[in-house]
Amino acid sequence: MDILLIGLVLLMSVGVGWSIGANDAANSLGTAVGSKVIKLKQAIILIVVFGFLGAYFQGSSVAHTIGKGIVPMDKLNKDAALYLALVASFAACAWVVLATFWKMPISTSHSIVGAVAGGGLAINAPVNWKIILDVFICWICTPLGAAILGYIFYRIFKNIFYRIIPRKYIKITMATLIIVSGCYVAYTWGANDVANSIGVITGAGILSPKVSIALGGLAIILGIVTWGYKVIETIGTEIAHLLPVMAFSAQLASAVNVHVYTIFGIPVSTSHSIVGAIVGVGLVKGAKMLNLRIMKDIIFCWLATPFVSGVISFLVFKIILSFVKLKLA
Repeated sequence: MDILLIGLVLLMSVGVGWSIGANDAANSLGTAVGSKVIKLKQAIILIVVFGFLGAYFQGSSVAHTIGKGIVPMDKLNKDAALYLALVASFAACAWVVLATFWKMPISTSHSIVGAVAGGGLAINAPVNWKIILDVFICWICTPLGAAILGYIFYRIFKNIFYRIIPRKYIKITMATLIIVSGCYVAYTWGANDVANSIGVITGAGILSPKVSIALGGLAIILGIVTWGYKVIETIGTEIAHLLPVMAFSAQLASAVNVHVYTIFGIPVSTSHSIVGAIVGVGLVKGAKMLNLRIMKDIIFCWLATPFVSGVISFLVFKIILSFVKLKLA
């Protein structure tokens, strides 16, 4: 039974990684595609490369928070930890796939955190509410911080570039900066979000952190390649029409924002960060630049994410418990 259960957990974790790649690929170079600096296929290749590098080299710190900080899975009975990993992965994956179908850029971090907490409540496992509160506060600060950075960066760069760079070099310079900043976003995204896929695997002690991160990184790549284009359209063109300087400012603001949280091992939303940055950049030209209808839909999905995934996890685990008897310790 353990082998079958472990296999299902690994399969669902790959599913979570796939859904992350499908939904969050847009956070890296969606703005570059929207501003017509690079084509969709080129963007996907760069996201794959730099997202995997970020996951492999800096993905372990956030994975620890997901796997052991919310519910101490390493201290639970092995079967209980495996079932929690399975249910949480299923709940997170189900909601992210649905949101991706709607082309909504939601937070996979919110989804997995809500799912782990919901599953923990279902079996009366100790849930670390202090860490959840800290994470929740950071979730609120993420789009706000990105919006402020985006606003500041754009106000600075929109004047500097056209003054110090010769007119004939402006186009190539801006294209290069947009691509480089987009790759930086992809790196920080991989570093922060791979934990959403493999945190429960390391928490349950199924695989070593490095092997788990490699598996999660490959699953994310699969999601980017197969379905990543859907949300890229929303990020790149539907929130606001971005000029090249705006795209660069938004991407740089988002990357710096997420990287700071990653260093401290805090799972935040790269979706919230890039959307916040785009809003901040757009506000420089006024609120009329923003598509308020799309913004309203995105914010609704943001608010619903941890609760929906948590409820799914809780209910599915309760159904399982009606057939299987589990001990916590």
